[in-house]
Amino acid sequence: MQLTYQGLKDSEGWKKAGIELPPYNPEELAEKTRQDPRWVHFGIGNIFRIFIGGIADKLIRKNLLDRGITCVETFDYDVVDKIYKPFDNLALAVTLHEDGRTDKRVLGSLSEALKAPEDWERLKAIFTNPGLQLVSFTITEKGYALHGTDGKYFRFVESDMNNGPEKSTGAMAIVTALLHERFKAGAKPLALVSMDNVSQNGKKLRESVIETAETWQSKGFVSSEFVAYVKDDSIIAFNWTMIDKITPRPSDDVGKMLADSGVENMSTVITSKRTYIAPFVNAEGPEYLVIEDNFPNGRPPLEEAGVYMTDRKTVNLSERMKVTACLNPIHSALCTYDRMLGYEFFADGMHDKDLAELARQVGYVEALPVVENPGIISPEKFLDECMNVRFPNPYLGDTSARIATDISQGLAFRFGETIKAYVSRYGSAEKLKAIPLAITGWLRYLLALDDNGKAFELSPDPLNQELTGQLAGVSLGKPESLTGQLKPILGNKNIFGVNLYEAGLGEKIEAMFREEIAGVGAVRATLRKYLG
Repeated sequence: MQLTYQGLKDSEGWKKAGIELPPYNPEELAEKTRQDPRWVHFGIGNIFRIFIGGIADKLIRKNLLDRGITCVETFDYDVVDKIYKPFDNLALAVTLHEDGRTDKRVLGSLSEALKAPEDWERLKAIFTNPGLQLVSFTITEKGYALHGTDGKYFRFVESDMNNGPEKSTGAMAIVTALLHERFKAGAKPLALVSMDNVSQNGKKLRESVIETAETWQSKGFVSSEFVAYVKDDSIIAFNWTMIDKITPRPSDDVGKMLADSGVENMSTVITSKRTYIAPFVNAEGPEYLVIEDNFPNGRPPLEEAGVYMTDRKTVNLSERMKVTACLNPIHSALCTYDRMLGYEFFADGMHDKDLAELARQVGYVEALPVVENPGIISPEKFLDECMNVRFPNPYLGDTSARIATDISQGLAFRFGETIKAYVSRYGSAEKLKAIPLAITGWLRYLLALDDNGKAFELSPDPLNQELTGQLAGVSLGKPESLTGQLKPILGNKNIFGVNLYEAGLGEKIEAMFREEIAGVGAVRATLRKYLG
């Protein structure tokens, strides 16, 4: 069996393999989508295909949506060339339940795959289509960033700012340039919906687009009227969202299972940009998407696919619940300790008594008491599901190395918001114990040595080089080698959202770190000491 339009015609073979096919014709859907696109998505990796693509698939199956999604990649073109085009943009979604069951379904909702800015004329045609309703994003937090930690533009951003819309290369410049095309073609309304796992994601997207537009205006590339167009939330909306679905890298076991059932060409591809991707996507069953309901040009009935449609305040509270209390802080707290204690998979670490206790204290003891209930989702029930169903799922195969990727980019919200809440409530965060221990673990992890002194490779992170440079001179087995190297890190508000010394935690973390570098076994010993 081949995952192509032609290959789906052997429906009996797929049925025998237990793989559900679309009850609609993906090829006809794709043609209709090309003729009149309504939904564009930037960042077309794993979570997009199984979650966002799955939402569209549900609506199409219910006859509530008659077009698919136009998929756009701005960063890793191998994804288009090796995963989309050879398989006619089809995706095989595999849901891995905690009891060992698997659900397998072919998604036909991804109707067109483009590269930006390479397919510029096609993108211009799409963005000038009056019927285009929404543009969604899963480009990771880095995709919205214009500035480095020094406050200066990244080189590619500086080039985009100086060269104007016609020569855009970065995601934010490309999106702004396409909005400029829409403005010139009649200034039609549109919703831009960030679905990235980023606090106040819509705000970040809006700020980057507006800064790009204003800079271009100052250089004479665009008019003030265009800047006013993108600033008018009644015309161009930047919706806030909360998204949650654990989507690991493709599992070799899942690939083998599919191959054994007769599906061809199910190997994982590692692209030139180090993206791990396959014709299939494996993920957990639980999923949450909360979207601010502001769509100036209309929208699909997303609520019919399980999406929570609500106001901005509720979105923000839902996102803060997840990112600062229930899920992301526990991921960040444990993934670095997993690497140091020899656990490849996050689920295995959750079965370690010390790490499970760290997770419990970060979530239930320290974060949950200062998080506000969003109303639509219970924080306690959400955390219970994470702790008892999602995190320990042995079939998910989510690696701690994946979770640790870009970890520095999320610490300001995953830990910083709770720290600020304690400072606000008590005048200091010094009573915290588990969160400082989690931060200590991240710093100790940056030495790239496990608890036995064996070297490992750090997960990719834009601050790795800078941070490991600041830790120069710190040596395992020599606690006296810590002579102030942590001060510029712990005092960096760009990393934590707060100066940890001013919050009453800097010296505590220094002391914990000194204990964790005391020698072999010191990481485990320090965990046990502070967790009781």
